[in-house]
Order: sequence, then structure tokens, then C-alpha cells
Amino acid sequence: MASRQAPAASGSYTGQGFGTPVYRNFVLYTLTLVYTLNFIDRVLIGVVAQPIIEEFRLQDWQFGLLSGFGFALMYTLMGIPIARLSEHYNRVRIIAVSVILWSGMTALCGIANGFLALLVFRIGVGIGEAGCTPPANSLIADYFPPRSRARALATYAMGITIGGVLANAFGGPVAEMFSWREAFLVLGLPGVVIGLAVLFVIREPPRGYADPPGTPEVDRLGFRETVAELASKPTFWLNVGAAALVAFVGYGMINFQAAFFQRVHGMSVAEVAVEVAVPLGLAASFGAFAAGYLTERISGRHPNAIAWLPGIGLVAAVPLYILGLSADSVGLALGLLLVASVLHYSYLGAQYTICQGVASTRARATAVALFLFIVNLIGYGLGPLWVGLLSDLRMDALLQASPHAAELSLQACKGAESALLTQLGEAKAQVCLAASAGGLRQSLSWTILVMGVAGAGYLLMCRGLQRDLVSRMH
Repeated sequence: MASRQAPAASGSYTGQGFGTPVYRNFVLYTLTLVYTLNFIDRVLIGVVAQPIIEEFRLQDWQFGLLSGFGFALMYTLMGIPIARLSEHYNRVRIIAVSVILWSGMTALCGIANGFLALLVFRIGVGIGEAGCTPPANSLIADYFPPRSRARALATYAMGITIGGVLANAFGGPVAEMFSWREAFLVLGLPGVVIGLAVLFVIREPPRGYADPPGTPEVDRLGFRETVAELASKPTFWLNVGAAALVAFVGYGMINFQAAFFQRVHGMSVAEVAVEVAVPLGLAASFGAFAAGYLTERISGRHPNAIAWLPGIGLVAAVPLYILGLSADSVGLALGLLLVASVLHYSYLGAQYTICQGVASTRARATAVALFLFIVNLIGYGLGPLWVGLLSDLRMDALLQASPHAAELSLQACKGAESALLTQLGEAKAQVCLAASAGGLRQSLSWTILVMGVAGAGYLLMCRGLQRDLVSRMH
């Protein structure tokens, strides 16, 4: 990380991709693999949520703090300083060091002996993961010209959904066979090897190489200058606001998705992971890729497609999600949620493409970091915490409305089903379990309404998008 990057020389903008097409795609898939690891380690805690809640007897708001805000705080605080380094130093080395750090911290989660220890290790994961996306976005912008970035960034963004699929496909069965602790160890350690490999397979391109000739050239913007540049771009801030709301809903759902199906539909950790979460993750991956591909194909005739496609998708996903969460059968719930996921994740590539499109060459990593700072602080930091708090409130209300209101409380109802049956007896244990399931179902159903506001934000973005772009997408 010590080698200084010289600024791009005047006239270095070529409008062509860096390296051969085969190598460009190889780099893109390598960065997508890194981002996949990023999300495997990030969402694994949601896969094993219920066993952790039961072992440490946590209330839902505590798990929301552990899985969301505890990770997101340092992730967001470290993102901007690391992005500033990425504007001037070797981005490949920054990514490699970051992968090794977050992977090691994920493995350490498997030896946590309590809530506080697990929280500390999750904070460590957040610090490491802060060094992934800003420099990776900056690299992709220098490898791919503007006309190809929607597809490239949508491919990279698929790491989010593929990571979720793999975290469930491997983490769920490992947790079922052994325990949630082994899941962290098995999925965390391979990232250390991948981080070392990144150093040898990715070349650092000249900054601005793929931008068209004549693109305004800016030399080393300071943080204040970067913020000042972005302050004049309403599209950037509208994109931040809309993406933050989607993340608020998405992270809230993904961290409690496994717990929802276990509580409401009585499924095991492995059953939820393989039968529900993996198909939903694949549907989300398809939605992200299809939206990026479609945007690239039609943006010549419809230059604002990058904004209105996700806008329509997000609005249409809301009623499907609500119906899916309300369904009594797993099959019907899964069918509705699959379609909703395709529509929901159409925004993934768009959020980064718009973010980069309105920032000058020397401000891209910082623009992405500032974007992520706000999106993750609101989305990842507050989304799971909000869902957990609302779930506890609704569960408490259901307990108070039960015939055993005087004898039951949130804390009394926490623990595995077998423990509740032993401690409380059949009748009271069933009241606890029903209230826990009903509270989480209501919390998720109410939270999903926020996604409709985000969709409206993307539709509104069409009004000023072309005015704010630095380099055109067609």
C-alpha cells in the first residue's frame, strides 16, 4: 500500500477498455469474487441468526445491533479515509489487505464466547470490508469505458446476491451439521488465500484510462473539493437517498429472513438456507444482471433507463413482498418472493453506475465511499436494528393480548423451543412462539413499504440525470 500513484498524464483518456477483452473480464470476475466473499462474510450472521439468538438469549433488537449497526458503524467511518487512499495509492494492494483482514475477523467470530466478543469481531469485519468497494469501483471505471460500465458494475454488484446464495448454501448446512461457530470458520478462512492471490492477478491501470478523450481532467481533488463537486449534482444525493431506503429494507430483511422462516414456517437452519435463501439469492442475482444487460441494450434510445428501470422494479416489488410474507404456505411465499427479488435487485448496478457517472475521474473512489457511508449507516446500520426493535414491540403487544399476559415477557420467551417447553409448559411456550413469529412477520411487512418511496426516488432521478452526468452512458 506504500507505492504512490502518479496522476494520469494529460491526454491519457482513451475511451477504450484497459487491457485485452479477455483480461478485462478476468479482472471483473476476480473483483466480483472478492465482492462475493465480502457479502458471504457480511450476511453469514443472518443465516445463523436464530441459533445465535437462542444461545445468547438475545432480544431481536440486540441481534439487529449485532448484525447491523455494530458492523456498519466502523464500515462507514473507515470507508472515506480508505477511499482517499485509493485516490492516490495502489488500489489493488488496498483491496488485498482488506480481504485478508475481514476474512480473518470472520473466522474469529466462530470463537466468540458471548455477545460483546461477537460484536467486537463484527466491528473488525466492518473495518476490513470498508476497503473493498470504493477502490474496486474506481478500478472498474478505468478498465471499462462508459458504454460498458452499466453491465460491468451490474456484474460486480452480483457479488451481493451470489455472496448471499453461497453464505446460505454452505453456512446453513455446516451450521446444521456442526454449529454456527464452524460456519464462520469454514467460510472465513478461504478469503485470506484469495486476498493474497489478488496481488498477483490484477494490474493497476492508469487513472481515467477508459474515459473518452475530452473528459474534464481533475488532478487530486481534496475531500472538501470532492464534496463541493458532488454538492452541485442533485442526482448524486437523490441516488444516495433512494439507495439508502432500499438498503434499509433489504438489510433488515436479509438479517431476519432465516429467522422469519424458522419461526413462521417451522423450518430448520439448513432447510431455510437451501430451499428458500438460495433460490431467492439466485433470483436476486438474475434481477441485477438482467437489469444491467437491459440497460446497456436500450440506453442508446432511452438514456434514462438506468434510473427508471430500477424505479419501476422497486415499486412493483412492494405488494409482492407483502403478499409473500403473509402467505401461509412455504411454496406460495417462495413463489411471490422470487418474483419480488428479481424486481427488487434491479437497482444494484444502477446505484453504482449513477454514483460514478456524476463524479469526475479523481473523485470516483471518494464519491463511492461517501455514497456507501450514508447508504450503509442508514441501511445496514439502522435497517436490521429497526426491524428488530419493531419485532420486539409487536411481539410484546401480542404477548400482552394473550391469556398469559401477566406471566410472560420478552425475556421470558427467549430461548430454544425445547427450553421454553421445559421452563414454561406447553401452553405458555406456544404463546411465546406464536408471538415471536407474529411480531417478526408484522415488522417485515410494515418495513417493506419504505421500498416504494425509494422506487419513486429513482423515477424522480430521471429529471436531472443527463444534466449531472460527467460522461455519457451511451
